Amino acid sequence: MTEVPATTGPHPADPAPATPVQGLRERKKQRTRSTLITAAVELMYSKGYDETTVAEIAAAAEVSTRTFFAYFPTKEDILFADTKQRTEDAVQRVTARLPGEGPSDALLRALRETVAGEATAQELAGELASRRIRLVLSTPALQAGAMRRITSAQRELTEALLAAFPDDLTPAQAAAAVGALVGALVNTALTVMPGDPGSDELLEALAAAATVAVRGIGILGTPGTDPRYQAL
Repeated sequence: MTEVPATTGPHPADPAPATPVQGLRERKKQRTRSTLITAAVELMYSKGYDETTVAEIAAAAEVSTRTFFAYFPTKEDILFADTKQRTEDAVQRVTARLPGEGPSDALLRALRETVAGEATAQELAGELASRRIRLVLSTPALQAGAMRRITSAQRELTEALLAAFPDDLTPAQAAAAVGALVGALVNTALTVMPGDPGSDELLEALAAAATVAVRGIGILGTPGTDPRYQAL
C-alpha cells in the first residue's frame, strides 16, 4: 500500500462534485417529463382527451402512475406544461423594470424575453405543439382550463405592472394594457400554431402581434394623455 507522505496532513472528506451529479439528475427529470408530455399528446390526439387515462400515459412513457403524479397534478396539467413557469418569468421581468422604461416598454420586453429563448421557441413550435393546441381548441374542458390560466396570468402581470409603475398607471390602465398585449399574443398563437409553424415563423408572428398591440398601449405613462379620450 502506498503511504501518504508525512508532510501531507489529514484531508477532510471532499464533498462529491454537486454540479455534475445534480446536472445529470436534472437532465433525467427533464427527459422523463418530456417523454410524459409526448406520450400524453400522442395518445390524446389519437384516442381523445376524455378517453385517455393517466395509467395509459404512464405506461406509454414507461413509468408508474405515481411518477406521473410527481410531475403533473392532473391529466389536464400535462397539456399546459410550463405555462406557470412562463408566467412567473414574465412577472419577474416586468417587476425588474429597466431605467428609462415606460409601462408598455417593460411589458413588451418581459413578454418578448419570456418567449424568445430557444427552448421555449421549440416548445411552442412543431407538430407536438400544434397537436396540443388542436386538442385544447376541440375539448371544452381544456378550453375552460386554458381560460383559467390566461385569466390568472393576466391578473399576475397586471399586479406586477402596477407595482413597477405605481405613479404612472391606474389599475384599469394596467389591466387594459396587459389584456391588449396578452390577448394579441394568445389569439395569434391559437391562429398560427395549428398550422405547425417553424419556431422562427411563430416568433415572427408573435412579434407582429405584439407590435400591433403596443401601438395601442404605447401611450401609457405619457404625460398629458388620457387613454379614455384617445381615438381608436
